[in-house]
Amino acid sequence: MNNNQIRQADAGHDNTWADAYLPAPAEYVPQASPAPPMFDTAWLRGALFRQRWVIGVSILIALVTGIVVFLLTEPTYEASATVQVSARGSNITEGQEILETREKLDVVLMTQGEIIKSRTMAYEVASRLNDGALNGILGKDVDENRPSNLSDEQWEERKLTMAAQALQGGVEANIPQQSKIIEIQYRSGDPVRSAAIANAYLDAFVASDAKRNVMSNAYARQYLSEQIEEVRDKLKVSEAEANAYAQNVGIVTQATEEGEASTTIRSANLISINEALAEAKATRIKAEQRWRATEDVPATQLPEFQRNAAIQNLVAERARLNGELSLLMQRYDEQFPDVVDLKSRISLLDRQIEGTSADIKATIRNEFEIARRQEAALEGELAEATGAAMEEQGLTGEFEVLEREAAALREQLKSLLDRYNAVSTAANVQSGTVLPLDRAAVPKSPVSPKLLRNLTVSFVIGLAIAGGLALAREIFIDQLRRAEDIEERLGIPFLGLTPLVDSPFADDEDSDQFHTLVEAYTSIRGTIDYSIPRDGVLIQLTSSQPSEGKSTTALILAELFARMGRKTLLIDADMRKPSIRKLLDVPDTGTGLTEVLLGHAALEEATIEGLHENLSVLTLGGKPTNPSEAISSERFQHILHECRGKYSLVIIDTSPVLGLADAPEIAKLVDGTIFVVQANRTSINQARTAVKRLSDVGGKVIGAVLTMYKALEAGEDYRYQYRYYEYGSSR
Repeated sequence: MNNNQIRQADAGHDNTWADAYLPAPAEYVPQASPAPPMFDTAWLRGALFRQRWVIGVSILIALVTGIVVFLLTEPTYEASATVQVSARGSNITEGQEILETREKLDVVLMTQGEIIKSRTMAYEVASRLNDGALNGILGKDVDENRPSNLSDEQWEERKLTMAAQALQGGVEANIPQQSKIIEIQYRSGDPVRSAAIANAYLDAFVASDAKRNVMSNAYARQYLSEQIEEVRDKLKVSEAEANAYAQNVGIVTQATEEGEASTTIRSANLISINEALAEAKATRIKAEQRWRATEDVPATQLPEFQRNAAIQNLVAERARLNGELSLLMQRYDEQFPDVVDLKSRISLLDRQIEGTSADIKATIRNEFEIARRQEAALEGELAEATGAAMEEQGLTGEFEVLEREAAALREQLKSLLDRYNAVSTAANVQSGTVLPLDRAAVPKSPVSPKLLRNLTVSFVIGLAIAGGLALAREIFIDQLRRAEDIEERLGIPFLGLTPLVDSPFADDEDSDQFHTLVEAYTSIRGTIDYSIPRDGVLIQLTSSQPSEGKSTTALILAELFARMGRKTLLIDADMRKPSIRKLLDVPDTGTGLTEVLLGHAALEEATIEGLHENLSVLTLGGKPTNPSEAISSERFQHILHECRGKYSLVIIDTSPVLGLADAPEIAKLVDGTIFVVQANRTSINQARTAVKRLSDVGGKVIGAVLTMYKALEAGEDYRYQYRYYEYGSSR
């Protein structure tokens, strides 16, 4: 069979298997990574474990640095004195308290705190200290550095200025949130000096407040005195102008109650007549209504008639006489003397009753007439008073302006006098807005350095640095670590993973490590077996770089497939660094793949049999002088074709992809390639480049196996990841 026939036969075999099991070869394009979850806890756990030494060393260095700083830092002592601050103050003019005393308390306290920390207050405190305290602040050798061109007074002034600068840098005013207490704090290396300076600040602050109060009260009294004199002079002038104008135009005013505006005599007269006219008009209307109501009514029906006792007596007497007359008329005639007498008396009573009734109605009419005449008279008086008032109104406009100005000046003068008396009284009893509470005591322990605080700060800083270094390492050292990385980052199927063990070929096959490793490879073998046909299959195993476990994977998979009953051949085609013979620990017979390629030995002579049932091994033998030419030769293709016809499965262990042409050349000849990746070592770029090279030459990458997997570095629990391998095993 010639070379073309071999290629046609292999091509026919490939097409049959590839069409059923593998996708057509295409240009390798890495798949875009899907959007990561909001928070990948597995990645975080793995990153923490991978960078544990970086994190631990960084934190340890930070803690040691904190301890060293604590030991080398001189202790600092803090003394505190407290004062009470009120928000009130001296107000000079009426209404000023609306603007000043309603300030928020925190503004007042912040202002007082800035006063405590001011340069002026520091200079005042420095002037209160003795020479020993000043030398303690400036240093004992301060006088030795005195410039020669300064006099004693100038040098003392210079020392006070330098001491004030030092004091200003060490004092703090602690402003509370919900109280009026300010804490004056001072820090220095000497506890006694700290307490002395804090108390000096307390005394100077209280004294400066009292001084400000005295100056404020003196200024207030002086200012109010000047204002009172000025307003008094203006009032005299204003009153004189108003009186002169009233005399010139003949305006006469009358005294009024305090707070009321003064009025003229004519205006008051007009008001009085107008009020009297209104009252007379109301009286007339009432009398007229009464007369109109009683004019046509008989007098006997009027309430006055009914209430008049004299009339009622006359009516009763007439009734009695009429009764006697009736009795007499029954027995006598009208000429009887007693009858005539009774009639005469009755007639007299009738005339008296009628006269009294007429007098009642006349009285009502007279009341109406009197009211009407009074109203008419008052209307005349009102007309005259109105004319006089109208005549005066044209003259009182200027007078009212002058009078209002004088009234305003009187009110202003009264207010200033009241304020002056209040300020004078307060000046005698006011103690100021600052009251001392607690004086500073000598501190017993330093406030810094604090070991616990230093360690806490160091730990936080170390943790931040460790986090930054760990994150940088995770970003720049981008390696394949998890099963998800194979499919997401390389874009090829994931076949399985194998854990990291001390030795993949343990002497004790009952050990846990051996059992776990075999179970992992068994799972991988099952995945591969499900994807390939039963006879004549060529499978290549390669990796991106050396020592990623491809030879071990090839050997174990060959053994596992052989145990399934499949006739398997393992070929060591890594002509640069063969390792199958060492892994099997078989003697070097000097015959292998190289000798078969050179024609020095037949395939059956170079193949090692009897290691395991159904397993044959073809080691490399001698190393060829030109591995690339040997692999690309037609003889190598003949050997593969021959192996395809004799074995159900041929597993070829080849050299790494990067930097070598061996693996891509073999990838063109085999049915599929298994890509081996070592976890936590192979970079993503290297793996992508290797897979792309295999795909570019037409190789069919079945999938990838992740070897030497470390569950903890991947963020997984090792026992959780592999406990299904141990199911049913005795422990």
